[in-house]
Amino acid sequence: MAAAELNVVTGALGYTGRYIAQALLARGLRVRTLTNHPAQADPFAGRVEVAPLDFSRPEALAQSLDGATTLFNTYWIRFPYGATTFDSAVANSRTLLRVALAVGVRRIVHISITHADERSPLPYFRGKGLVERAIVESGLSYLIIRPTLIFGGADILLNNVAWLLRRSPLFALPGRGDYRVQPVFVEDVATLAISGAAESRDRVVDAAGPEIYTFRNLVRAIARAVHSRALVVPAPAGLALLAARLIGHALGDITLTRDEIAGLSAGLLVASGAPTCPTRLSAWLEENAGRIGEEYASELARRAAAQPRRA
Repeated sequence: MAAAELNVVTGALGYTGRYIAQALLARGLRVRTLTNHPAQADPFAGRVEVAPLDFSRPEALAQSLDGATTLFNTYWIRFPYGATTFDSAVANSRTLLRVALAVGVRRIVHISITHADERSPLPYFRGKGLVERAIVESGLSYLIIRPTLIFGGADILLNNVAWLLRRSPLFALPGRGDYRVQPVFVEDVATLAISGAAESRDRVVDAAGPEIYTFRNLVRAIARAVHSRALVVPAPAGLALLAARLIGHALGDITLTRDEIAGLSAGLLVASGAPTCPTRLSAWLEENAGRIGEEYASELARRAAAQPRRA
């Protein structure tokens, strides 16, 4: 009997990758994750194979990808930290693509971002655009998924907005808060990824939910869901960033960056076309009001957990 087709997910111990892996397992499919910290806690009870994600050793990376038919790639960074930069993340992504092609991966399903553009003045969106071009030129069959603002259990942005609203009497909006966002449910993104994996045509698709909010109204919707009485007020972007940095310093985290404020303010987290995912944030908030924001989701803690152990 032939072995089951292998699906490889980069970052299945992280956030979006975890939901993709869970959805693959629910369909009875074989899954391997590539991670640079194999000793990290396993949320899949041994059902997901674990292999190293080591960009510095292409031969080891080839072994990790050996036998894969589909590569679901969620690898990226939210902001530079330490020796890891957007440039190095782009270079790592190109290494991954070269190795995937060499070992015979049939198709890559890549998680990008809406309005990724290699000419963008924002490093996050520019880097995403450079990776998209590398995928198009790689020779691999591809599906590029461009999510808007991802939400779900223990996401970073909306969860931590709720965490602050539960605990602070004041919430400072960067600017007037009239810029738009279009939340998309993480499980819908995973479904879109898996449904497109079996296709052969190359395409780029937005992953966007059915509701569009101004950021101000989004914060107010979260406040209502968690019964917060916090005063939501506009503030100059620089002042809001300073407040975010002070909170981050107290928490040992980076809560918000200048580029993230710029991306929000420019409306880059709204799709260009019609919605592609069904779940409404408003309905999800009603069902999950008791859980969202109960615990703080630390970006730096997640990164620390993902670092390889040193001898």
